[in-house]
Amino acid sequence: MLEKLLGCLEAYKGRTIGIILGLVIGWMILHYGWLATFFWIICITVGYIIGKRVDESEDWREILERIFPGGR
Repeated sequence: MLEKLLGCLEAYKGRTIGIILGLVIGWMILHYGWLATFFWIICITVGYIIGKRVDESEDWREILERIFPGGR
């Protein structure tokens, strides 16, 4: 039974993640409101982008220069 469930989750990974994200975001909107939920989504997105760049061993200065052009 558990193996069958895990097999379905593996086969429909995108749908499973979509359902979980939908439930979490829907709950956050109902519980915290649109603005707070939108702020959390922006923070998570920025964190993901920065983490991805760090994983790819990109230089921090290059990242900051792209975010804040004309630095000094």
